[in-house]
Amino acid sequence: MSWETKIRILRDDIRAIRRNDPAARNIAEIMLYPGLHAILLHRIAHKLWRRHVPFVPRFISQLSRFMTGIEIHPGARIGRGFFIDHGMGVVIGETTEIGDWVILHQGVTLGGTGKQCGKRHPTLEDRVIVGVNAVVLGAITMGEEARIGGGAVVVKDVPPHATAVGVPARIVAKRDPETGTTRRVEQLPDPEGLMLRGLRAKVLEMETRLMDLEETTNTHRQEHHLTFDALPAHVWSALGDNGNGKPKDEEFLFGEGI
Repeated sequence: MSWETKIRILRDDIRAIRRNDPAARNIAEIMLYPGLHAILLHRIAHKLWRRHVPFVPRFISQLSRFMTGIEIHPGARIGRGFFIDHGMGVVIGETTEIGDWVILHQGVTLGGTGKQCGKRHPTLEDRVIVGVNAVVLGAITMGEEARIGGGAVVVKDVPPHATAVGVPARIVAKRDPETGTTRRVEQLPDPEGLMLRGLRAKVLEMETRLMDLEETTNTHRQEHHLTFDALPAHVWSALGDNGNGKPKDEEFLFGEGI
């Protein structure tokens, strides 16, 4: 790698901080950022790691961890324009691969799920954003421009231009890369909601049939039947139910619900 390339990479790392952090007012302040220190030391350690230099890369990695609170294994491959915001508690594993213009916030873990050899850490493609305290585990892939919400635990691939949140993480939105518009979860299919509504509709049907049967055999006992719904009305309203086990409208069948 030529010195010109190294300078361009350093310039992109500094540019990423200025672009993504409004608090970065000038170059002097940017040079104090622990995330920048960590990535600079990592690039040195990674170069030595690829040349199979013993001990020194790990020493640099541990020194960087002591100085910045950011632990990056020297074997991790990181692209240009990498920005770690604040960074305390960030952990990046050995076989992690990170593309260009990726943003990590404090407390992020890019870790493995076992002691197996080979590829065991995540791959983050270009322009991925990972929120505060998110955990990404295993040899999975975060697609281009994917976003991971704060506190999420990701154990499966996230497609490009998607947003994942929760424990375990689920896709809650997708963006159109051409128009930039976001399709929220309200417009995505909701198989769990469909299942709950189907089960409730069947229970109501069986309840009605049981009451009819008891009336015809003169064994009807009203006290044996619930006078209230097991779930509050606002829960079924959120699921798009009108109170009798049927959707409010047909739009919900196409994902217009929670």
